[in-house]
Amino acid sequence: MKRITTTLLLSACIAIGLQAQSLKQQGTSADDIVPQGWSHYETTGDLNKDGLADLVLMATPNFKEHIVKRDDGYERNCNQPVFAIYLATADGHLKLWQQYGELLPADDIDNEFCSWNFTFDITERGALNITVQPECSAGSYFTHIDRYTYRLQNGDFYLIGQESEDIQRNTGDVEVVSENYLTWKRQVKKSNFSDDTPPTEKWTRLSKKPLERLGSRQLGSE
Repeated sequence: MKRITTTLLLSACIAIGLQAQSLKQQGTSADDIVPQGWSHYETTGDLNKDGLADLVLMATPNFKEHIVKRDDGYERNCNQPVFAIYLATADGHLKLWQQYGELLPADDIDNEFCSWNFTFDITERGALNITVQPECSAGSYFTHIDRYTYRLQNGDFYLIGQESEDIQRNTGDVEVVSENYLTWKRQVKKSNFSDDTPPTEKWTRLSKKPLERLGSRQLGSE
C-alpha cells in the first residue's frame, strides 16, 4: 500500500510539473508568456483590427524525453511545437485567444537528417501567413513549401488562401499552385530555373465549400 501511495504521489507531482510548464494565459510579452528554457519564434500585428498589436508565437518545450543527442554532441529538439495566438488588451496585456497543440508537426526522432522549418507573419491588413517547409541535410533533390493565409472573421480564423511550391533541384522544374478561397480561383505556374523554358500559367475555378478553421488539421501534412 505504501509503495502504491508513493507511486501515485510521484505521478501526480510529475503531472503537476508538466502542467506548470505551459504557456501563460496572459502576459506583457512573449518572454513573459513562454516558460524558461523553451525556444520560441514570434511575430506581432493587428489581427482583429482594433489598433493594438497582437502576438502570434510558436514555442517548443525542452522536455528531455524528446531531445535526441548525437554522437558528435549535437542536440535535436523533437518536442511538439505549440502554436498560440494572443490578442492585445487596452491595458497593455496579451490575453490567450487560442492555443494549438498539434497544428505544426514535430521533428521525427528517428530521422536525424530532416527537420521542419516554420515562419509566419501578420500583414498590414491583419491576415496571418504561415509557412511550413521540411528541410533535409542529405539525399534530397526535392523541395516542398506550403504557405497558408488565415483571417479572423465570424469569431474564428479561417483559411482564405493556400499555396504549395515544388522544386526539383536535379531538373530545375518549379511548380507553384495557388488557391484563393475568396475568389475561388486556382492558379498553376510552371517554370524552370536551369534553362530558358518560358514559364506557363493556368487558371481554373474551384468549387465553393465552407472555409476551413485554423487548427482543423496539421499543416504540412498534405
